Amino acid sequence: MTGFRYDAEVRARFPTIRGGVLLARGLRAGPTPPGLLDAFRAEQSAVLARLGGRPLSEIPSLAAWRRVFRAFGVDPTQTRSAAEALLRRLTKRGELPSVNRLVDLGNLVSIRYALPVAVLDLGRIAGGITVRLARGDEPFTELDSDEVKYPERGEVIFVDDGGTVSARRWCWRQSAQSAAREGTDGVLVTVEAHHEAGEADVTAALRDLASLLAEHAGGAANRVLLSPERPEFREG
Repeated sequence: MTGFRYDAEVRARFPTIRGGVLLARGLRAGPTPPGLLDAFRAEQSAVLARLGGRPLSEIPSLAAWRRVFRAFGVDPTQTRSAAEALLRRLTKRGELPSVNRLVDLGNLVSIRYALPVAVLDLGRIAGGITVRLARGDEPFTELDSDEVKYPERGEVIFVDDGGTVSARRWCWRQSAQSAAREGTDGVLVTVEAHHEAGEADVTAALRDLASLLAEHAGGAANRVLLSPERPEFREG
């Protein structure tokens, strides 16, 4: 059964987590259409103007993820959350490249809210996803690589029901298997936060994701907000 859940140990150690989950099927994937590409570029310009010269470390959502990374033993200045990495690339280069329809849609929302957004291909996930601490023996293959690696014991991972890691260090890097691509027609999308306004920001980001998917990729979507008090979503 497709779903997403936070393990009890993760909930106990990180009670500030607020996770948004969106499940969508019947999507159009492939190249980014002109309308979405224009919106993505406009968002990049708006974010650059809004940030000005402000250090990314001062943004509350990114600062919270830095604290979380430190809590499971990762230096956040060397290993950055996906949202901080995207924004760092944008501020240094002035633009982000287009990847494909579904990835660009996720990246647009990620930079808008400074929150990590993962777009996982349902067809390449074995059952559901659990967010838990790694044992260290779970296989992980990076994007653009065939080499199988393994997480460090104690880091937070996304792992499917078959035991394969979909994301390492919580929201650092996604696996090659789970990435949205040309033939993707169903996705599990997550957006997560730990800062004080996290619940409101995740709720707004979920709303925007659903709207953008409906406009640019079609399909039907269900969405839910998770927390330590409501740690699990199961389809149906």
